[in-house]
Amino acid sequence: MRFPLSPALLLPAALLAGCDGNAGKSNVNDTVLADNGLATEPNGSIPVENETAVVITGQAFANTIAASDAFEIAAAKLAETKATVQDLKDFAAMMIRDHTASTDKLKAAAAVANPAITPDPTYTDEQKANLQTLKDATGAEFDTAYKSQQVTAHQSALAALQAYGASGEVQSLREFAAAVTPTVQEHFDRIKRL
Repeated sequence: MRFPLSPALLLPAALLAGCDGNAGKSNVNDTVLADNGLATEPNGSIPVENETAVVITGQAFANTIAASDAFEIAAAKLAETKATVQDLKDFAAMMIRDHTASTDKLKAAAAVANPAITPDPTYTDEQKANLQTLKDATGAEFDTAYKSQQVTAHQSALAALQAYGASGEVQSLREFAAAVTPTVQEHFDRIKRL
């Protein structure tokens, strides 16, 4: 008998698979199959025919958020000088302030995990490509690209925070996710209005 999977359970897997997540960063050993105890395929892939849910590990979550924060800060530094609209420059200043604070909180939460976790802020391929787009863009083209990227990045970060905050395996990271979610929601709401 097959049961349909809840999108909320699959969200962390989708984030890791490439929706501004940590594609290429997670280790096969980081993947945990929920409820049915089935192992991954020999190549590390999840057997699709079994429709198993994936639970993101603390390390994978920390990496996702660390890379997200690093991307937000780098993109915002470009926006501070390249944006042509003052509202985007103001938003960029807020991104630098809030995502620097988020990074500090993430490091503190990861340090008290047992065992301790070291977040890896390495950009995903998508984040690298997005930063290159911003570096190459000028004028109104930059403004449009920055805003579009920020909507997508904050939507992805918000989904990761909410999913981990609801069912993450590391208590300190769950608490971090719950504490940071309102700020990321505020960012998401604000960039959509610009």
